[in-house]
Amino acid sequence: MSISDLNIEKLEGAANMLKAIAHPMRIAILNMLESGNKMTVSEIHQQLGLEQSSTSHHLGILKDKGILSSKREGKNTYYFLRHENFAKVIDCVGNCPLH
Repeated sequence: MSISDLNIEKLEGAANMLKAIAHPMRIAILNMLESGNKMTVSEIHQQLGLEQSSTSHHLGILKDKGILSSKREGKNTYYFLRHENFAKVIDCVGNCPLH
């Protein structure tokens, strides 16, 4: 397979998603949202021990890159994985040995 056989736009999109994921707090957020979990900013920032503004910033990046979606229910906005396949990526990376 040559590079001309690949869809460059698709590869760039995948690279941008991986860049967005490449932060310890964002990986932690994705771990929390595995298995179809839905959580609010408040729930996430309390569990991570981060400031709410920092948590919102990380959620915004993940949502902007198409990794997370959100749904408003009453006063709360719930965040969740847009595609369950992202959980597989995080599991795979988490299970790689550190050298």
